Amino acid sequence: MAQVLTLPDTPQESPAEADSLTFVGNATVLIRCKGLTILTDPTFVHRHERVPLGYGLSTTRLTDPALEIADLPPLDLVLLSHFHGDHFDQVARRELDPSLPVVTTPQSADQLHDIGFHHTQALETWEDLEVRKGATRLRITACPGRHGPGVADLVLPDVMGSILEFAREGDPETRRLYVSGDTLLYDDLEEIPRRFPDIDVGLFHLGGTKVLGIMVTMDGEQGAAAVELVAPTTALPVHYDDYDVFTSGLEDFVEHARARGLSHRIQPWQRGDTVAL
Repeated sequence: MAQVLTLPDTPQESPAEADSLTFVGNATVLIRCKGLTILTDPTFVHRHERVPLGYGLSTTRLTDPALEIADLPPLDLVLLSHFHGDHFDQVARRELDPSLPVVTTPQSADQLHDIGFHHTQALETWEDLEVRKGATRLRITACPGRHGPGVADLVLPDVMGSILEFAREGDPETRRLYVSGDTLLYDDLEEIPRRFPDIDVGLFHLGGTKVLGIMVTMDGEQGAAAVELVAPTTALPVHYDDYDVFTSGLEDFVEHARARGLSHRIQPWQRGDTVAL
């Protein structure tokens, strides 16, 4: 049986703000859909600031976020693919409301508890959570993710991708979003399109991140192959140029997608852009 999270039935946002995605930067995206407002992987440090990666390692931000935490609308929950400094940074720790529900991996939930975020919903792979808010229903299903190749994955945080299915009473349409999380392309991802063949939008974490010379997120080639595999109607690239550990930029992804005949699915965007769902 799915876990259930019931939220206060606060008023919906205005129609102009409904059903959209806003790219804040790195993997931070503001999702508004059917009366719910969700923030993914919150990082809000500025250009030249450093965030920790663990084991004494760190990375420097090369860009500024498009929004500050104070600029955000009221949030219903945070979706966190994993607990790393470039996904839940020191600004998020300091300025996000610690009473916000955070949906994440069990490992990340434990780490969040240690810093005062106690309202976590931990999901193992293929477990799901039903979120209820008034007439809106959201089902979040944890999908496979692997942050590193081979044994390197053992020293990196557990990662989850996510499928978000938004529905509302009286509305026959269900919106399905996929968020890849910081994963490499590997065999377990093949189960995603088998279980969820009709995905409207996919957010793909790219960048070809390298730590100690080991690639730990998809580069442009793997990202294009992942788009082909998951086959969302629209693919939005994120997590590709914000930190100095990234080695594969947006153009690399776009070129590989073009070579695979996927240009009709790819929608490049910039920090601050809002895309209607």
